[in-house]
Amino acid sequence: MLAPIGAFAKPSGSASGMMMAVRPGIEPMLARLARELPVGDYSYEPKWDGFRCLAFRDGDEVDLRSRHQRPLARYFPEVVAAIRSLPADPLVLDGELVVDATAGLDFAVLMGRLHPAASRVQRLAAEHPALFMAFDVLQEGGTDLTARPFAQRRARLEALLARARGRVQVTPATDHPALAAGWLERAPGRGIDGVVAKPLDAPYAAGVRALVKVKRERTADCVVAGMRGHASEPVVGSLLLGLHDPDGELVHVGVVSSFSRTRRRELVDELRGLAIALDEHPWRDGMLLGGGPMGRLRGAAGRWDPATMPLDWVPLRPERVAEVAYEQLDGHRFRHPARFRRWRPDRDARSCRVDQLDAP
Repeated sequence: MLAPIGAFAKPSGSASGMMMAVRPGIEPMLARLARELPVGDYSYEPKWDGFRCLAFRDGDEVDLRSRHQRPLARYFPEVVAAIRSLPADPLVLDGELVVDATAGLDFAVLMGRLHPAASRVQRLAAEHPALFMAFDVLQEGGTDLTARPFAQRRARLEALLARARGRVQVTPATDHPALAAGWLERAPGRGIDGVVAKPLDAPYAAGVRALVKVKRERTADCVVAGMRGHASEPVVGSLLLGLHDPDGELVHVGVVSSFSRTRRRELVDELRGLAIALDEHPWRDGMLLGGGPMGRLRGAAGRWDPATMPLDWVPLRPERVAEVAYEQLDGHRFRHPARFRRWRPDRDARSCRVDQLDAP
């Protein structure tokens, strides 16, 4: 049974016989968003598309904590075993939990690992084992490293994990901006969703946005195929977006909802002329009926089945095209609400296809 928060502070009687200087409850070091890589005395790392995780080891006890202090160890027994096997004790690592799938790192599969049944946890650990991509070390043995510059902590991390095998790996890093720029060109949803730039002289500042996360803003021209209202007033809450698949079918890919209050009111008048009966719409028999693990996230391209669900959106003639910005994909769906950029009256809606979202 894992120790609760604070229980690692044991002056005596712990397996290691040492007091944990860095204990569960510490906040991870954070990053502020930028669109361009900073240049200077930085180390650049891929920004992994997974669960941020702090790993605490004291003797045989291993505690995994999410960014918001959610305990994760019971869901990832293979990672617990791998961290327990490392030579340093006590040990505190900062990193990312990811799951490797056939098409790359898969956030949807990772989400599915959070299952309450112990038997299912064991089966998923065998079928979809996770990796702990370590990118910082906060304590090694009896030494608290948080006040030391990142360059020193990175060197300690590389030495510690030089012979590590299995489910713990050290994340790649470079001091060359050109190589980091190449990581930025990776398609979102394939495991890397940006780059983190870390000042080489920075101590570990818990809870402080002292790092820089760089994400490219990608755009797509999408068909506006419906709109949802707002619960409290007659304004547009979001627009439903579609793209045509290789067979010509219009598939639901997400929503756009980044409108000012004034613009939400204006859109009602602007789009009401496009409203049509459901039986005239391509989604009259439903949308995203196969479901998907990301459909439960706020703003994601959710499932709608007319046989079991009331109509909570207004069907629009799929004629207007909007350019929207996005960062992360799950398959051919926006994980989060896209951001409206502009109307594209020059685009034929039939030319808006899902291959816009394919990996470069």
